[in-house]
Amino acid sequence: MDSQFRAAFNAAFSQTVYDRYQNELIRRLGPFGFRLAESPVFLPAELRGKLETAAREVCDQLQDPARLEKMKKAIPAQWNTPGMDACATFIQVDFAVTRTPAGTFEPKLIELQGFPSLTAMQVVQRDVWAETIQQLPGLDREWTCWFSGLTRERFLELAKKTILGDQKPEHVILMDIDPPNQKTLPDFVATKQLFGVDAVCPTTLEREGRQLYRRVDGKRVPVRRIYNRVVFDELVKKKLTLPFDYREELDIEWTPHPNWFWAWSKYSLPFLSHPAVPKATLVSDLKAIPDTSGYVLKPLFSFAGAGVNVNPTKADVEAIPDAEKPFWCLQEKIAYDPALAAADGGGVKVEVRMMFFRPPGEARPMLAQNLCRLARGEMLGVDFNKNFTWVGSSVGIWPKS
Repeated sequence: MDSQFRAAFNAAFSQTVYDRYQNELIRRLGPFGFRLAESPVFLPAELRGKLETAAREVCDQLQDPARLEKMKKAIPAQWNTPGMDACATFIQVDFAVTRTPAGTFEPKLIELQGFPSLTAMQVVQRDVWAETIQQLPGLDREWTCWFSGLTRERFLELAKKTILGDQKPEHVILMDIDPPNQKTLPDFVATKQLFGVDAVCPTTLEREGRQLYRRVDGKRVPVRRIYNRVVFDELVKKKLTLPFDYREELDIEWTPHPNWFWAWSKYSLPFLSHPAVPKATLVSDLKAIPDTSGYVLKPLFSFAGAGVNVNPTKADVEAIPDAEKPFWCLQEKIAYDPALAAADGGGVKVEVRMMFFRPPGEARPMLAQNLCRLARGEMLGVDFNKNFTWVGSSVGIWPKS
């Protein structure tokens, strides 16, 4: 969206440039189960500053003790895991890029997650975009995607500490269900490349007392720390049997602790008060159903836009069973601006994920990294952007100071 760099990129853009980028990223990380957008997002300084301020202030509110006690009510008894820490180790704060009546860009909060994102993949994506555009006229410079004064090297140190703690890589697993068939597999590949951590399905683990083990070349290896990527709604839908119960005391370090999946989520939105946060109300707290034309109806614990109703009716809200109403919210609609001018002349909507990390021993999380999603459909999810170009996964970059 930086007009200078956007003009230079669009003038030099061709299918060859896009193919060069895609092919190199695939060469490094393997095939992708989601679309890669044709362009990075050139984040201008003013918008970048607004994103940083809003993300940090929202993160501060998430850690407010009074609010946090309310958010913890979202943790279901059957998944309430012992040993919850005082703050999540991974925090994602998603913003839509909107435009004010005065014509300036403004971030508006869309979603929250006390859960990891594409930590490692975004490093490689930034690397490949930087290498690709440095060959284009007007873009031959160093590019960064990191906040808080971090360099690539310092970011990797921060991420490694947050993922590994004080453990050796062989005793840490990235835990997800059936990793080879997850759309996030490129991030798992990058995690192995950058941090030496294997992706492991929880169904393959073995238990002995309070200890979990995995098999490596036929040998049992103790698992001491879990980089937790399991999405609970997938676990429930697939009715998987695990060798452990989340409610049991195990000799395991979690990063992040599973309870943050529930506590910091869309469930948190009604408890936040900030100019960048749209009004959100739990359906169970509605005294009367408002005119739904100005709202989106969202399930609180789904991922990738699953179950979101962008044009709900009063009947849709009334149809939610009473027992499920605490797990749905009505959120004011956000008007994404077609802020990114594509080379084909059309506008593209932009969502920016601001990514925080809190390694062991640190009381506060650090804003460190971003990822972007581009869309032309009604929503940002894959299913809403089929047959469009200039949509999909991207990263926000700007010249290194």
